[in-house]
Amino acid sequence: MKAQELKDKTPDQLKEQLLSLKKEAFNLRFQQATGQLESTARIRAVRRDVARVKTVLNQKAAEAAASN
Repeated sequence: MKAQELKDKTPDQLKEQLLSLKKEAFNLRFQQATGQLESTARIRAVRRDVARVKTVLNQKAAEAAASN
């Protein structure tokens, strides 16, 4: 997931994406705990994607606050 792709989305779309990423991270943690996790690198990728989405959301909020 690229940051530029995220910047083109609306805040509502970003919040939906954040929710789905958090669900995926939750499921990956459970898979890891039960020994069923195939790709451990996916946990890292999802965690970083969550951070990217949160960063873009905060940037959009700051821009909205600055323009008011």
